Amino acid sequence: MRLSGLALEELQHDEQGHQAGSHRDQHHQGCKDDFQHGYECNGAGRACRTRRRFLRLSTMAHTLVVKVTAGVDAPERCSQAFTVASTAVSMGATVSLWLTGESAWFSLPGRAADFDLPHAAPLPDLLDSLLAAGQVTLCTQCAARREIGPDDVIPGIRIAGAATFVEETLAEGVQALVY
Repeated sequence: MRLSGLALEELQHDEQGHQAGSHRDQHHQGCKDDFQHGYECNGAGRACRTRRRFLRLSTMAHTLVVKVTAGVDAPERCSQAFTVASTAVSMGATVSLWLTGESAWFSLPGRAADFDLPHAAPLPDLLDSLLAAGQVTLCTQCAARREIGPDDVIPGIRIAGAATFVEETLAEGVQALVY
């Protein structure tokens, strides 16, 4: 599993900041106990919460299904969906990105390159990372409404419908997000 630089720094700070016998060490032991019992920790701050998130990621399988309904019509929402999905892939999660509604156009070669949002990661880079390490699916009905066929889409993008989406989202250990 790969962690972002910030998460890794927080984990290192967490390990170094808890000295044996200190109040923080006693609190951190409480956090470990709380983690085992599923309680939230409210007193140690960011590093302790990060450690708990790392423990959760490392102790259970994670699958994230992200459904993108927005495209150039709502660029911030669209960019958020691609960014969250790409970040999850980089953290080792299994990711399935669904292109629906106006985001369906991004299944076509070159369309992601036309998307521009200041201060956001380039959409082609995010899409490439998802194609390389995740699954990208174009909604069947959305494709049909836009007259997009299997030969039109970027290699690696599949076209599937509601039954496949429901099957993915109802599987055990899956978290679904809709943007």
